[in-house]
Amino acid sequence: VAEGIDEGLYSRQLYVLGHEAMKRMQNSNVLISGMRGLGVEIAKNVILGGVRSVTVHDQGVAEWGDLSSQFYLREEDLGKNRAEVSQPRLAELNNYVPVTAYTGALTEDYLTKFQVVVLTNSTLDEQQHLGELCHSKGIKFIVADTRGLFSQLFCDFGEEMIVYDTNGEQPLSAMISMITKDNPGVVTCLDEARHGFESGDYVTFTEVQGMTELNGCQPVEIKVLGPYTFSICDTAGFTDYVRGGIVSQVKMPKKISFKSISSSMDEPEFVMTDFAKFESPGQLHVGFQAIHAFQKKHNRLPAPWSQTDGDELLTLAKEVNSAQTGSAKIEQLDEALIKKLSFVAAGDLAPINAFIGGLAAQEVMKACTGKFMPIMQWLYFDALECLAEDEGVVLTEEECAPRNCRYDGQIAVFGTKLQDLLAKQRYFLVGAGAIGCELLKNFAMIGLACGEGEVIVTDMDTIEKSNLNRQFLFRPSDKMKSDTAAAAVKQMNPSIKITGHQNRVGPDTERIYDDDFFESLDGVANALDNVDARMYMDRRCVYYRKPLLESGTLGTKGNVQVVIPFLTESYSSSQDPPEKSIPICTLKNFPNAIEHTLQWARDEFEGLFKQSPESAMQYLTDPKFMERTLKLPGAQPIEVLEAVYKSLVTDCPHSWADCVAWARNHWQCQYSNNIRQLLHNFPPDQLTSSGAPFWSGPKRCPHPLEFSTSNELHMDYIMAGANLFAQTYSLPGSNDRVGVAKILQEVKVPAFTPRSGVKIHVSDQELQNNSWYLDDSRLEELKTQLPTPESYQYKLNPIDFEKDDDTNYHMDFIVAASNLRAENYDIPPTDRHKSKLIAGKIIPAIATTTAAVVGLVCLELIKIVQGHKKLESYKNGFMNLALPFFGFSEPIAAPKHKYYEIDWTLWDRFEVTGLQPNGEEMTLRQFLDYFKVRPHQLISLVWHHVGSCLQLTAPLFSLLCFLSE
Repeated sequence: VAEGIDEGLYSRQLYVLGHEAMKRMQNSNVLISGMRGLGVEIAKNVILGGVRSVTVHDQGVAEWGDLSSQFYLREEDLGKNRAEVSQPRLAELNNYVPVTAYTGALTEDYLTKFQVVVLTNSTLDEQQHLGELCHSKGIKFIVADTRGLFSQLFCDFGEEMIVYDTNGEQPLSAMISMITKDNPGVVTCLDEARHGFESGDYVTFTEVQGMTELNGCQPVEIKVLGPYTFSICDTAGFTDYVRGGIVSQVKMPKKISFKSISSSMDEPEFVMTDFAKFESPGQLHVGFQAIHAFQKKHNRLPAPWSQTDGDELLTLAKEVNSAQTGSAKIEQLDEALIKKLSFVAAGDLAPINAFIGGLAAQEVMKACTGKFMPIMQWLYFDALECLAEDEGVVLTEEECAPRNCRYDGQIAVFGTKLQDLLAKQRYFLVGAGAIGCELLKNFAMIGLACGEGEVIVTDMDTIEKSNLNRQFLFRPSDKMKSDTAAAAVKQMNPSIKITGHQNRVGPDTERIYDDDFFESLDGVANALDNVDARMYMDRRCVYYRKPLLESGTLGTKGNVQVVIPFLTESYSSSQDPPEKSIPICTLKNFPNAIEHTLQWARDEFEGLFKQSPESAMQYLTDPKFMERTLKLPGAQPIEVLEAVYKSLVTDCPHSWADCVAWARNHWQCQYSNNIRQLLHNFPPDQLTSSGAPFWSGPKRCPHPLEFSTSNELHMDYIMAGANLFAQTYSLPGSNDRVGVAKILQEVKVPAFTPRSGVKIHVSDQELQNNSWYLDDSRLEELKTQLPTPESYQYKLNPIDFEKDDDTNYHMDFIVAASNLRAENYDIPPTDRHKSKLIAGKIIPAIATTTAAVVGLVCLELIKIVQGHKKLESYKNGFMNLALPFFGFSEPIAAPKHKYYEIDWTLWDRFEVTGLQPNGEEMTLRQFLDYFKVRPHQLISLVWHHVGSCLQLTAPLFSLLCFLSE
């Protein structure tokens, strides 16, 4: 726990919000009124987030219609107060957040206890009365509402709110190559990479030589002139620029103002959620007011698919619109849209609640923290594409009438036929992490596989503490993800048929997930955290022609992709560009950013404690190791055998004191000797062939360090390195820093003198050109010096890096090694938290984004189950809750290729029945006659499909090549 924050629990969320925002959130008390499906979704996400307290409020009792989306209500809870039933189940989500149930009236005195108030399932009169009250008292106020396939979100965070970070992105920095003396001065950055700044950004300067007036100056507003240039303030009176300098972006607080809900009714400001529907927000703004008017008049919502109620709602909408003033008035009402709103308003859909619940919970966090830009001020969303594709299909009141069953809220929108189809579905869910948990919850609520169907979920992982902040189906005492998740959703809906596996998907498990398995599926949902597994499942789905639901999150960003056989491209059809790698020479000799020193430290860990012991053990146990090693290209055989020789001979310890001595000598080598050698080769005043300083631009001139037992960072390195080294040789370690300091006094550190003739590569190209030299004499020497496997008595233990265990010394070593190297090169150090993010390649994550993304996934699932055929019916989704930004687009159609007058896509293939009904195998002549094309044409077609990831056995391909000749 650091600064009152449990970093083990909140680690992934901390990388999204940061410590300061997290501390502000822990001072916020939140009231959430209405514990139907939307309210419980918001409460779940806010509690997982870690506010100070949550009070859930409801004066109503559980009804059948609630069970279609309220995952903490069960059939035995019907007739009981929703808040009181939900409270103990919500309280289990986070031990740091007290959860209280309240069933009384929302009075002025009661509301003043809270910093944020959220209303769901409320009337317009309640919204306006409580909204005005909250606005006058400085209480942040949110209204969230869902009506079948339609939804609404409103935010009022007061007349003056400060947003400390509008987008959540890491501040940018760039290295400077020139600053002019002018009004305004123009800054030119090194052309290694674009600076990425935007006009209006604020920046500060450090390490500028010459024009030192800029160093440490107050943030300066810039105007971007080009990808490498921007202008700043008047620099005409400054001293001349000489060289160097780093410019860094500064996040500046921004003041924003909100109107109360009553004031913004006539002049609403909308956040767009679908670029194809510019008119919808205004239409729905009127439509939702008409719904409230209908409800006030009849004390009920419009009946599902009632033409009479639809006509009345349209009349009310016209009255509402005619009474509007300002921009809220619509020139022409979309009558068809308003009637659809009436038809489905009584519905209650888990996916819609998941999407809006994720957004609303993120707005609660923004209200508490000032982190990210709030919704200004109204957001409307609909998913009408989920209805039947044929506009002429209109459901009847009888089909959608309540049946006193848990799916009444869904039947009100789609009728009973969809419910029957959902119950028969057989789906494969790959992954039971954050997205997997949310998917399973939605599956249970909508009734997927709750009849003859089945959900098979596989995940080989065990549950860790950091999972509990997002993966809400798990508790601290739980073990396996898939089994625990399956049991948890059975509690939510006992009818769901679900089986948990602990298998990794891949070639190794194709005997389990074989032809029969995939042929039996109706579809696949990915909940994976790596691209390789996603691409593997994508290939399987293409091969077996199964729909694939793909999604992912990165902090507040999320995306959804739907893959439909014969209709869309596949996941693998388009890929993101590869991540930019750090040049090897930058890592080895010329780091200029903390990311470089952290990657270097991670490489150190892998080389010292995993790869070297692994190679040594292979040498001792694998008779073919030497033969395999000698076949490696270039100088690699010597590098491998040198590492083995060190592990087994020169560095092999026999005691804890030997491990301490090794760590001390390794420290000396890395942070003093190697730096001195580098400065011997390239002195601080070295010039390039063009006369420019060698140590300039991205090359920072280093300096060697002097070891001291009184330096905490030096001792951190020794303690971590010695303990890890001891672990690799199965020797006992120690936490006794005083004892280690005494041992260090006895360690003899050899004197070092830089040598001439040592080659240090300046560029990766130079390194590559010299990497093929093999010193045969040294290779033979190593082969004779290595001990025989039979004579070696120790067992080495390679160590796999584990970032989340704070007792194993892994991150201690990484942090110390990185910050020591940063000190060598005068790079500002970083803390353990950021080091873990970068070195551990952690993906920032927060429950709100996950919930919203999965809501969109399950809307696509509903379309698939109904058998939608039109490309425009499906939606790929993209969001960034921090901005906020929401974008939807049609999936890209499967590209068509024409071969010999035939159109082919990646979904097409040859299907040949090789074994005849009488048991005879097809002959080659029959095979060729089957296609009635010349062999070379056949090969052209087959070859195209190999490129589209369809499988073709090598013998058959060889045969076809032979025939073509």
